Amino acid sequence: MRTKPKPTSNRGDLGLLLLRAGVGGVLFAHGAQKLFGWFGGHGLEGTRQAMEQMGFEPGRESALAAGAAEAGGGTLLALGLATPAAGAAVAGTMAGAVSVHAPAGFFVTEGGYEYPAFLGFVATCLSVAGPGRYSLDHLLGHRLNRPWTMAAAFAVSAAAAAVVLRRRAGRLGGGPEEAAPPGAGEVPSPPT
Repeated sequence: MRTKPKPTSNRGDLGLLLLRAGVGGVLFAHGAQKLFGWFGGHGLEGTRQAMEQMGFEPGRESALAAGAAEAGGGTLLALGLATPAAGAAVAGTMAGAVSVHAPAGFFVTEGGYEYPAFLGFVATCLSVAGPGRYSLDHLLGHRLNRPWTMAAAFAVSAAAAAVVLRRRAGRLGGGPEEAAPPGAGEVPSPPT
């Protein structure tokens, strides 16, 4: 007689917790670099300069938006709170990062978009899969984790990313081959 395998929901929920914590932590660290200069980052002023060099204007608002989406979205993903909105915010921000690195090709070793695309993809997958049982969303009865919130969050994020990327392309001359200035993968040092 064959026995049925035991349900893996505990393993799945634990896996989601670990994935959320890992990806959320990485995103928080990147956002904190931009906003506060933590972890060897350049802070808001250095990030403003980099954003302007990459064609994102106004630079300060672009730096604040990217830093807040990464640090805030990463924190929310790690906690499993408002998971659809957190994943959508991260995915939209990573679309901007992909646009900067796209001219260098796919692989990160060549300055390509592999890494931001992966982060955006994982954040999207977490939004779709949900945070699992070990999350604040679960504790709160999934009030902020509904199918309509996911659809709304991704619609808003996609629209905002499209506007930002269209404006950036206009500033840089329009074509994707001109989308990133030389050294766009590097953040310039803040003025001394």
